[in-house]
Amino acid sequence: MDIVSLENIKISNASPFVFIGGPCAIESLEHCLFMAQNIKNICDKLKISYIFKSSFDKANRSSFSGKRGVGIDQGLDILSEVKKQVSVPVLTDVHLPEQCKKTAEVADVLQIPAFLCRQTDLLRAVAETGKAINVKKGQFISPSDMKNVVAKLEHFGAEDIMLCERGACFGYNNLVVDMRGLPIMAKTGYPVIFDATHSVQLPSANGECSGGEREFAPFLARAAIAIGVAGIFMEVHDNPETAPCDGANMVYLRDLEQILTELVALDKISKQYIRRI
Repeated sequence: MDIVSLENIKISNASPFVFIGGPCAIESLEHCLFMAQNIKNICDKLKISYIFKSSFDKANRSSFSGKRGVGIDQGLDILSEVKKQVSVPVLTDVHLPEQCKKTAEVADVLQIPAFLCRQTDLLRAVAETGKAINVKKGQFISPSDMKNVVAKLEHFGAEDIMLCERGACFGYNNLVVDMRGLPIMAKTGYPVIFDATHSVQLPSANGECSGGEREFAPFLARAAIAIGVAGIFMEVHDNPETAPCDGANMVYLRDLEQILTELVALDKISKQYIRRI
């Protein structure tokens, strides 16, 4: 079983889960520092390894009028300060091959968005950075198809690979999660991450922007933990209603400690079982 190592964090399907979380898009240095420090405090209290997540660009918006973010230069400066001041690893998306090398100078994990999981040139550029990679499973492919994504990354020299479930298209404007996909992707040997908040997104449900049902995110997270995963991904915000994107599916910061407390209790049981099989 492969283990992804980030300094003192070990990520594997048999280890205690790591938490990946933060606001969907970078809004400001002050907001990122506030969110990162508060989430880290909760994770430290619960003894959960934590990776901060936020995006400098959200290129897959429903409409041209959708807010995309602060851009790569300002975004990487902010992420660098979060790493330095809060002492946490950071994860962020890349959308283009030419973004990868520059992003890898700051980010500990480079994330491939779901819509781009089969883009060979992007996978090659990410692999060549030598950094850890989190690949979102496309909403349009089966879990077993992710072995082809893994094969591409391995061919280009990637070693620290994580695969992320975030729901599959189920008709128009709806996503569902087939929980069979978690053990199916785990057969690759690589750590599997479950994205609990994008899994409750309602794509383009509000016309020019997506909706969401954040109230279901904790239920899906508990189900994933019970199956056994290497990590839980949640976008978290202190005031989702004011967020520039994905506010409807982001978890309130005020609710996070209770959610994670429940996940820790379940994780201890599920990992005991995984280690025996």
